[in-house]
Amino acid sequence: MDRRSFLKLAGLSSSLLLFPHLSSWAQRSIGPGDPALPNIILLVFDAMSARNLSVHGYPRPTSPNLERFAERATVYHSHYSAGNYTTPGVASLLTGTYPWTHRAINHRGVVKRDLAGNNIFSVLGNDYTRLAFPQNFWANFIVTQFANEIDTLLPTSAFSELDFLIGDHFVNDKNMAARSLDDFAFNLGGEPAPLVLGSLQRWLYSMKNEQLSHTGYPMGIPHDINYPLNFRLENVFDGLMSLLSNLQSPFFTYLHLLPPHSPYCPTDKFHNLFRDGLKFLKKPEHQLSDGVSNPDTLLARRLYDEYIASTDEEFGRFLDFLEDGGLLENSYVFITSDHGEMFERGVVAHSTPLLYDPVVHIPLMVSAPGQKRRNDIYTPTSAVDILPTLAQLAGRPIPAEVEGSPLPGFGGQDDPARSIYVVEAKLSPANGTLKDATVVLRKGNQKLVYYTGYGGEDSFELYDLDEDLDELNDLYRENPAIAMRMKDELLEAFHAANRHTQK
Repeated sequence: MDRRSFLKLAGLSSSLLLFPHLSSWAQRSIGPGDPALPNIILLVFDAMSARNLSVHGYPRPTSPNLERFAERATVYHSHYSAGNYTTPGVASLLTGTYPWTHRAINHRGVVKRDLAGNNIFSVLGNDYTRLAFPQNFWANFIVTQFANEIDTLLPTSAFSELDFLIGDHFVNDKNMAARSLDDFAFNLGGEPAPLVLGSLQRWLYSMKNEQLSHTGYPMGIPHDINYPLNFRLENVFDGLMSLLSNLQSPFFTYLHLLPPHSPYCPTDKFHNLFRDGLKFLKKPEHQLSDGVSNPDTLLARRLYDEYIASTDEEFGRFLDFLEDGGLLENSYVFITSDHGEMFERGVVAHSTPLLYDPVVHIPLMVSAPGQKRRNDIYTPTSAVDILPTLAQLAGRPIPAEVEGSPLPGFGGQDDPARSIYVVEAKLSPANGTLKDATVVLRKGNQKLVYYTGYGGEDSFELYDLDEDLDELNDLYRENPAIAMRMKDELLEAFHAANRHTQK
């Protein structure tokens, strides 16, 4: 029996044998749920931009298995994150509120305490076996806030080849342990506070890292850029398939995978595959850019595309597992991301105040139980729509605080005139006025971008995405009627959010 077949057949019990540290995280006794309810699988690929997926028309064949999934799913072509990096993106997805409401706007931020009780896990309730796996450490900061509503919370290090994460071992308060130990005492991304302990941890991690086999990964196996965590794509997907095999139905899983987040580590099969000479439009550098040269953006884009293709191949095995095991017949499967990635205008990745579409236009595909045909939705939708959609599918009430709506195709209205927002405010205080911020209002095919703070005068950009998908023709001065109408709406919402923080 090969390794994949063994894992598929062995189920959850073998997961606990293969990964013994997981046993302490299955903390609750799970009773039988309502068998009439469908399972829900929410799979999040970190930093996956819709603009780099062949399923959305990208010229490189980056996502053939996502294309295969799309043939039996509802595909949303204008789906947006509510923020441009993990913290606000995940918080909005899990609470159904925009960043200016949940206030998880800073690096390593968390949801405002009085809103934390309204989240996907609490909305679905005890009828579901609820499992969460936040492989991105910053996503973990958000998810651990909801631990009381999660039946099984897997550590970030689950299915890893090597990890030196300390906070994972303090189950009573993972969040505080991570902040005081992994972020403070053993900081990998900067100078550790205690030089003796921090330096010792780095030395041990470096020594163990050098001993790891990088077979199949010419640039090294995937790892977290800020934390001592290394993993292989195939092991992560094997572990997830094993866990899903024996979960008590009906179940809800939030599976947040770190790839294709940087550093981009493609497998042998895809490394250098896209040395194809493909030409991309060179866009002018923005005044708020990071100043990355055009050759460097092109190199980063190629590696990113190769890493997406590597991840997509593993997803293909996961899709085979869902099909072979019959899970597609009794489950809703959501595939999405928390934010996108940029390779233009002097920016690589997503640590930027800019909100052009590559960094906020994300994939969303939803397969209903037994669905056989593809359905395409082109009107704009938002990450804040996921929670109300799940609530409606499960027959649960939608919390009053939720700012999203059920998705069209799953009980919601196909509303071309609807307004959706994206908020970037990492330089503003979590509980104060948003002073340095970028805000997008998307309404139909029009997209208005508002810049405030950043050491200069407030400014706006307006784009017609039907005519100008690359966002090169700023219409703010050319179309004053549309610009002023959208400006008034955006500023009213922005100032209302600021007034709310002052109460």
